[in-house]
Amino acid sequence: MPGAGEAARGWALVAALLPCACEELPRTYNSRGQGGTEIFRDDFERDALGERWHATAEGAWIEHGVLKLRDLRNHPLWLDLALPDDVRIEFDAWAASEEGDVKVELCGDGVSVARSVNYVASGYVVVFGGWNNSLHAIARKNEHGRDRVTASAPTVEAEQRYHFALTRSGSEIIWEVDGRPLLEFEDPAPLRGPGHDRFAFSGWEAESHFDNLVIEAL
Repeated sequence: MPGAGEAARGWALVAALLPCACEELPRTYNSRGQGGTEIFRDDFERDALGERWHATAEGAWIEHGVLKLRDLRNHPLWLDLALPDDVRIEFDAWAASEEGDVKVELCGDGVSVARSVNYVASGYVVVFGGWNNSLHAIARKNEHGRDRVTASAPTVEAEQRYHFALTRSGSEIIWEVDGRPLLEFEDPAPLRGPGHDRFAFSGWEAESHFDNLVIEAL
């Protein structure tokens, strides 16, 4: 991985070349050349969440074709779709404030929610600009756990639209942002099969936005 200074300069160049938040960001393909068969797509061009989405708390809504979340406090918005073990998930995501804290869950059970402030998820937690916009992380169940992988760059810019790609293949999860690798997570005991086959958008208190979700079976 590049050093912090080099990574920051690279991300600054990428940000300068990105389109405005009103435009759909282009699809990307990961560095391993993996592509698959599309099994689900949602552009949120409607007024309500719809029957495919299971809200576990108030604070999730659609506005002007964008999914918005606020004050979920780790009560995920689960997608009612069983995913294959090997899967690629792409979407646009952005923070509404300088607090950052854009979050999703991968390979969860489709029902779990926080019962206390010490939330232990049922799958992998992916956080962009968490902890007051100081850290990005992929964690297995516990986002505060010792086995998480982290990065500190780039700093999440408020209202800057980013394109996420999460690829789960075998025991590995690759996370790319705007076509650039951000983090890789290797799990010696991967979470797979029933009970670990759902995806969710989530969050704590900060408002975050999502659009153009595409899911592919690999």
